[in-house]
Amino acid sequence: MPRTFFVILVMAVSLSLSALAQAPLVVSAARVWPAADYTRITLESAKPLTQNMVMLKNPDRLVLDLQNVELNAVLKTLTDRISSSDPYIKQVRVAYFKPGVVRLVVDLKAEIKPQIFALPPAGEYKYRLVLDIYPVQDPLMAMLEQRDKASTSSPESVTAHEQQTTPVISPEPPLPQATPEPAKPAELAKPPEAAKPQEPVKSIEPAKPIEQAKPAEPTAVAEPSIAEQLPPAPVFTPIPVKPLNREDGTRVITIAIDAGHGGEDPGARGANGSHEKDITLAVAKKLKVVVDAESNMRGVLTREGDYFIPLHGRVVKARKLQSDLFVSIHADAFIRPDARGSSVFALSERGATSASARYLAKQENESDLIGGVSLDDKDPYLARTLLDLSQTATINDSLKLGKAVLGNLGQINSLHKGSVEQAGFAVLKSPDIPSILVETAFISNPEEERKLNDEEYQEKLVNAILAGIKKYFASNPPLARAKVARE
Repeated sequence: MPRTFFVILVMAVSLSLSALAQAPLVVSAARVWPAADYTRITLESAKPLTQNMVMLKNPDRLVLDLQNVELNAVLKTLTDRISSSDPYIKQVRVAYFKPGVVRLVVDLKAEIKPQIFALPPAGEYKYRLVLDIYPVQDPLMAMLEQRDKASTSSPESVTAHEQQTTPVISPEPPLPQATPEPAKPAELAKPPEAAKPQEPVKSIEPAKPIEQAKPAEPTAVAEPSIAEQLPPAPVFTPIPVKPLNREDGTRVITIAIDAGHGGEDPGARGANGSHEKDITLAVAKKLKVVVDAESNMRGVLTREGDYFIPLHGRVVKARKLQSDLFVSIHADAFIRPDARGSSVFALSERGATSASARYLAKQENESDLIGGVSLDDKDPYLARTLLDLSQTATINDSLKLGKAVLGNLGQINSLHKGSVEQAGFAVLKSPDIPSILVETAFISNPEEERKLNDEEYQEKLVNAILAGIKKYFASNPPLARAKVARE
């Protein structure tokens, strides 16, 4: 009898352990980040998620099956996380496809090319499954192609381009906006389920046996409370871009303005709860306004809202726009709260000019780890852009620009260092665009954190940066730029 009891006990323990091993995973967070460039959906969990993705046509939709996942209230809130302003997603439907498999159906407004990848834990995040939804044609490239066609169709403009130091380029059309396709009846991803078309709904109706196996009523009661706790779905609102040409046909100077961090990468955090990503975006938008107010300049933002842009993506975007300068806005942080002052940095080919510059570059370059970049991204164009070491002239121009900006920042705030420092910042690695990184102040210093959140101080900041840019161009006129290199 004791032997029999022992065997039963071992079997019971084994079955319990097996059941625990097969316990469904719980998605602890679901986030949506819409933007003109792409829309990102992120699912966070304590362990890696296993998935299978397929694209379906008529209507266009993306189907994502999550293996061994519990359909909880967090996943269901995805249906409410999609804004009507999203350029690419019409709606998201979530339901059990079969026992142990949760199906997400993303109904699309336009044809897309998706990218899905997993991220290990980083910063405050656990394991993340990231779904990036890109348009088939890059909106920025579509704009450039339209401009190029208009430019080449006019012989007068070509002649002027060849004769002038500042090239004449046909007026730039506004950024294209995604136009939602006419709504079509939503259908289930599987052919058997799709046999019965239905009006668009917020979730997929599971098969009846599955519905009976999984109690629905308790979950439905809990869902509203979760949804109420979440912030409203982000709304994408494109910011108008000033035309590339003045009325007399001469090309205006293009300043690429980069708001550091964004989306799931909050950057540094102040003692009073401020996020660097929010401050940098506010300052960047204000800088664009004052730049656009200049008759011979226009500002272009690398990001227009709260979403993540990879470091190399910021560089590439600036190059595609034929930018004359690149200014990256940040708010410094250090382990000691008494650190203070503004700083300006340029790229270095030979290492950092100080230990603090090396530390800061390391912190900023880790942005991709926090924000989330696919490790499989091996675009050769990007590789050449980021690894180009023949940029001595560009770095020298960056130092001149940085010195001009730093001098003006010293008039409104104390300087952390009295000269432009250098380090290996990935976001500054454009081989042909003078680029600087401006640390506006230390967000980790409570006093400077308050200043960074002050509208008046932000306006002083942008005016100081603009004055530095104008001073730089006074002695370093912009070179003529040919059409965008599409190497």
